[in-house]
Amino acid sequence: MTTTLVTGATGFVGAAVVRQLLAAERAVRVLARPDSDRRNLQGLPVTVVEGDLREPASLGPALRGCRVLYHVAADYRLWTPDPAVLYETNVRGTEHLLLAAAEAGIERIVYTGSVATLGTTADGSPANEDTPATIQQMVGHYKRSKYLAEEAVTRLIRERGLPVVIVNPSTPVGPGDIKPTPTGRLVRDAAAGRIPAFVDTGLNIVHVDDVATGHLLAETQGAVGRRYVLGGEDLSLREILAIIAGLTGRPAPRIELPRAPLYPLAWLTETFARLSGGPEPQLTLDGLRMSRKRMWFSSARAEQELGYRARPARAALADAVAWFQRRG
Repeated sequence: MTTTLVTGATGFVGAAVVRQLLAAERAVRVLARPDSDRRNLQGLPVTVVEGDLREPASLGPALRGCRVLYHVAADYRLWTPDPAVLYETNVRGTEHLLLAAAEAGIERIVYTGSVATLGTTADGSPANEDTPATIQQMVGHYKRSKYLAEEAVTRLIRERGLPVVIVNPSTPVGPGDIKPTPTGRLVRDAAAGRIPAFVDTGLNIVHVDDVATGHLLAETQGAVGRRYVLGGEDLSLREILAIIAGLTGRPAPRIELPRAPLYPLAWLTETFARLSGGPEPQLTLDGLRMSRKRMWFSSARAEQELGYRARPARAALADAVAWFQRRG
C-alpha cells in the first residue's frame, strides 16, 4: 500500500485531504508540530510524525518510506506581529521540504498554493492560472510569502526535476475550520449576527471537501509543473452575507461602507492586537487593501484536465454555518 505524507494535516484543508486519502484506502502519515492542535485528526487512522518545516533535520524521517507527498501546510494569517514567521514557514519551509523529498525519492508531490499568487483582470472577469502577476502586486506578507514559495517550487521543478503538481485553492469554507481561517471567522461572525455592514468586494467560495478531492485528482491526473485553480462560485460579499443570513434566519446586512474611513480603524485594531498580544483582528489594513479587487477565478482548466467539480457555494456555506453552530 502506498504511504502518503501530508503536511498541514491538523489544519482546515490538510485535514480534509487526509479524510479523502483515507476514503481512498491510502496509508497516511502526517507531519505535525509537537505543540499542534490535533483535534482534526481525532479518530483517524493516521501515523503522526512530529517535526517542523523550519527544522530541516526533522523532515527526512517523516518522508522515509513514502512515495507521495501532499504539502498543504502554510501559515495563513493576513496579519501577524512578526511577518518573518510567514516567510520562514511558507517559503523556506517549503524549500526545506521539497529538497528533503528529492533526497527521499518521492515519486509525486502535490503542492498547495493559493489563488492569492495569481493576478486579477482589469475588467473584473474571473482570472485563471495564466493571469499574470508580479511580487509588487502582492498585498501583504501572506500573499508575498505564498508568491515567493510558488516561485521556489517552480524553480525546484526546473532545476531538480521534482515531480510537483501545483493546486491553487480559492476560498475554502466548510466543516473543520478549527483555528478558524480569516474566511472562517467571517462565516462564524456573520452567522452570529456580528457583521452589520460590508464593503464592495467579492470572493470565490468553494467547499473544503471539493478542494480536497481536487488535490487527489491533481496527484493522479495533473501534469508536472502545471497549476490548477480549485475554486467554486464567484459571489460578492453582499451575496455571501445574504446567504448566511438566510441560513440562520437573520436579516441580511444592508449597509455598504466606504473603505477610506475604515483604514484608521484597521490601524487601531492592529495596534491594539500588537500591544495586547491578542489574536489576529478581524479588520486589518492588508485585508482592506485586498478587498479593493474582486477575487474571482475560473476552474476551467481543472474541470477539463482533472475532471474537477465543485458544489454550489450555498451548500458550502451551509455546511460551514452548521459546523460552527454545532460548536456553539
